[in-house]
Amino acid sequence: MTEVNEPPRGAIPNGDGAEPLLKLRGIDKHFGPVQALYGVDLDLPAGQVTGLCGDNGAGKSVLTRTIAGVHQPDHGQIYFEGRPVHIRSARDASSLGIETVYQDLALADNLDIVQNMFLGRERLSHGLLDEDSMEKTAAETLSTLRVTTVRSIRQPVASLSGGQRQSVAVAKAVMWNSKLVLLDEPTAALGVVQTRSVLDLIKRLRDRGLAVMVVSHNLNDVFEVADRIAVLYLGRMVVQGPAADFDRQSVVEYMTTGTASGRPYEPSASASGEG
Repeated sequence: MTEVNEPPRGAIPNGDGAEPLLKLRGIDKHFGPVQALYGVDLDLPAGQVTGLCGDNGAGKSVLTRTIAGVHQPDHGQIYFEGRPVHIRSARDASSLGIETVYQDLALADNLDIVQNMFLGRERLSHGLLDEDSMEKTAAETLSTLRVTTVRSIRQPVASLSGGQRQSVAVAKAVMWNSKLVLLDEPTAALGVVQTRSVLDLIKRLRDRGLAVMVVSHNLNDVFEVADRIAVLYLGRMVVQGPAADFDRQSVVEYMTTGTASGRPYEPSASASGEG
């Protein structure tokens, strides 16, 4: 693969002029005769939370799984750290530093927190599990993210609350030197206190310099944490820009009609790099 020295045509300004950590350009995806994504462009800058919004069937899950390596695009290009990449599997994504926390969390209820965080990536010492090393790293990661509500890192996941489970899943994702974390409906079915805990955790990921993409139907949560908002409508990216350029009504209109009050999106001066 060759390094990309110039941004591709149609590059989307971030406001600070920095190259996004991840860029999608012209991504198409078909499933048989059904086209799920149409020429999607998306920028995910480091140190920012991007809220991906869209109605049911808009293509959010397909787009997320394409970035995660579950689906491969039919057309278009993915750029990571300025270089064109081909993400053919979740392993490819992980090797780049892309981790995904799906709505089902993929945690094993019968295992404890440490076992879950190292599941499939266990550390060995002299042919045996290096429990001390794994415990130490798991505890350090949870402490760094200020996940303090769990009673013990040897607590079975089955005994955790919804918010604690989500926190463990996120900690598991960021433990592997990740640079981009994709979160699929991270606050779904959580209570008020648990939702607050998860939203605070998302902000801490951003503060650590990670790029975060949050897929959510809950616009209150999106506006709570997002620096940028992107809206899919029937498989097309109809708008993306700084969260300050949007309000809830305009996002709902983009989600349901593809436009806001019949007007195309016009970025602010700050978004376009002016002023």
